Amino acid sequence: MAEGVRTGMRKIIHIDMDCFYAAIEERDDPSLRGKPVAVGGRSRRSVLTTANYEARKFGCRSAMPVFKALELCPQLELRPVRFAVYRGESARIRAIFGRFTEMIEPLSLDEAYLDVSHLKSGGAAVAREIRAQILEETGLTASAGISCNKLVAKIASDWEKPNGQKEVAAAEVGEFMAGLAVGKIWGVGGKMREKLAAMGVVTCADLQKVERAELARRFGKKGVELWSLCRGIDERPVTNQRTRKSLSSEKTFQEDVKVLPALVPVMRAMLEGLGEDLAGKHADRVVRSLVVKLKFSDFRQTTAERAWHVPEPQVFEELLAEAWRRGDNRAVRLLGVGVRFAEPEAGGQLEFFD
Repeated sequence: MAEGVRTGMRKIIHIDMDCFYAAIEERDDPSLRGKPVAVGGRSRRSVLTTANYEARKFGCRSAMPVFKALELCPQLELRPVRFAVYRGESARIRAIFGRFTEMIEPLSLDEAYLDVSHLKSGGAAVAREIRAQILEETGLTASAGISCNKLVAKIASDWEKPNGQKEVAAAEVGEFMAGLAVGKIWGVGGKMREKLAAMGVVTCADLQKVERAELARRFGKKGVELWSLCRGIDERPVTNQRTRKSLSSEKTFQEDVKVLPALVPVMRAMLEGLGEDLAGKHADRVVRSLVVKLKFSDFRQTTAERAWHVPEPQVFEELLAEAWRRGDNRAVRLLGVGVRFAEPEAGGQLEFFD
């Protein structure tokens, strides 16, 4: 844990609002309390932006297609997205953060990192006061994780949900991380979990037994990062993030794809991941345009783009067909999908797959 000592004096809080959008809907309409509630569009192409805990008992979750959520929970109370309201509440909450520190790193409308190292009070006491002020002034609950770095604070904020908090002291980080599944580490998704499982690695304790050189050989720079992260070593400071201009995903095929229909199911799977990111950490951004990129077998590439505020699969499929036609029947080696965001001051409202 030697490398982690430098962060041992930091006091980092990760604040995560509890089912933020659904909680606002319940607060504004008390008749919804105790019922399964979700926020999203009503068309077949819509997805949920959030679901409350009652709805999650039925298997409903964010980024799930609305039709599937209604199949799982026919009595689901579905409310339309009201981003103007959510942004307003987020601004009120961020103002509360500002009473305690200037070092605020928002991740989305409903979560943020705070560095409160400069305060004399302990991190747990500060988090408790922040949560109390949020509840008093907005009627909404928040959960918090407190630790010496961002990685552990974020994991800990999920520990006592809803309306709770957990502190992991610097001296406890090693033991805390050892007991976690590797999927708790940021950046470790399904494919990486499969690769690690094939090595017999399921928990962070398992991962800690693998030599750094072996992880680097197998996974390159990502492997070196994993060596640190599974030990709870995270030197990233809390910073005000630059505004991201786009969000995209790419897939390079092991064998070139020779027919257009074979690309469609691959793109649909990629759009599910894109939708999860849009509904989660980028929920406060307004989409300006949709983009499909193809790289052909001869390494030429083309990008088809359309101004469109809603990331609809049908539009992506039309862009895919447009890009494919430009290839003159050449096989495809890489497929990319993405969105470009409007500038924050441009305003507007983002509705997911509606």
